[in-house]
Amino acid sequence: MRSATPISVAQFTHTTVRGGAEEHILMLLRGLDRNLFRPYLVCAPQLALRLRDDLPADVEIIPLALEEPTQWGQMWRLGRLLRDRKIQILHSHQFNSSLCASVVGWASRIPLVIETSHGREAWRKGWKAKFFVDRCVSRFVDRHIAVSEANARYLIEDKRLRAEKITVIYPGTDLAKFSPNHRAPVEFKASLGIQGGDQVIVFVGRLEPQKGHQVLLDAMRSVRDTFPNVKLICAGEGSLREELEQRVRALGLQHTVMFVGYPADIKDWLAIADMTVLPSFYEGLPVTPIESLASGKPVVATAVDGTPEVVIHEKTGLTVPPGDPVRLATAICRLLSDPQLARRLALEGQQWVLDNFSVERLVNRTQQFYLEHWQLKQGRSNGALPMQRNATASTRVIVQKRGL
Repeated sequence: MRSATPISVAQFTHTTVRGGAEEHILMLLRGLDRNLFRPYLVCAPQLALRLRDDLPADVEIIPLALEEPTQWGQMWRLGRLLRDRKIQILHSHQFNSSLCASVVGWASRIPLVIETSHGREAWRKGWKAKFFVDRCVSRFVDRHIAVSEANARYLIEDKRLRAEKITVIYPGTDLAKFSPNHRAPVEFKASLGIQGGDQVIVFVGRLEPQKGHQVLLDAMRSVRDTFPNVKLICAGEGSLREELEQRVRALGLQHTVMFVGYPADIKDWLAIADMTVLPSFYEGLPVTPIESLASGKPVVATAVDGTPEVVIHEKTGLTVPPGDPVRLATAICRLLSDPQLARRLALEGQQWVLDNFSVERLVNRTQQFYLEHWQLKQGRSNGALPMQRNATASTRVIVQKRGL
């Protein structure tokens, strides 16, 4: 399909840090077919600086410090920017971004307003957990994208958004960067004090309560008793670093656990790993297990939110309940003691992520989604495309169960 004039699409986020949702936006901005779409990025000035060097030259970056819907001047400026550039699709990422932008998009008569939810918002407490505001904002959103089936259930069952407005599109990552054949530099292990007989566990994640480091450290006491030469490498930074380092000393794990900061290139860390672990309390659809499986490394993870859609228990990895150090230690020890099982799970997992979580698949499905709903808004659709029928299959089941 070709469009006589490319459809102008603005990606919007109010965040100032570069995280998973921002990487998702980058993939879309790089990958969208320029014969079909003209891409823009509207984001905070701080984020614009962090992303600028990684964006294609033809993407116009529009810095806008809009973090709250009470910033009336910035809201007005956003509307003017959208109108001046004749934006036809406004795509916000995360609810707080949509809270700022979607009403402006509707008031500016943007033909198609989209919101992507990148995961369950476990931080919600009190009246914010009632989701009244979310349902109000959803009235100004034409379509919602969920990043996993679990995420779709959250939007329908918890937020009580209309199921027919929700489509699941899995996120992606650049799988070409990851390979079981990649080898880290010879001196890499030596620089970490890792010796030939050591078994290495890698955990990539921010040092924040969500990620479950405390549970993993408690589990590592039992793991070390069974495997004295085990090493745990925690790659990431965050507010808990000092507290976690103190916990390591209290548990006597100084020679077992290493905090190495945020890695510039995760490939080398995965290359030296025997396995990876993700003990989170909540997630959207996590990227690290995808990268681990693409690298041929088995995964132990907690069965939360979209994680079991990547780490399928006994098929592409092992899953355990969140917050349970005993079950987590048992699963880790099982993989370390059974190399044949670890190889089988890694091999099946590698094929699973190659089939379902590539950048190309993300971009293609998003483009198809844009075109289908653009046509519907223009009254020119000949019916739903196959992608749309497949993506909404699970939400139809939820609708039937709830009698909606």
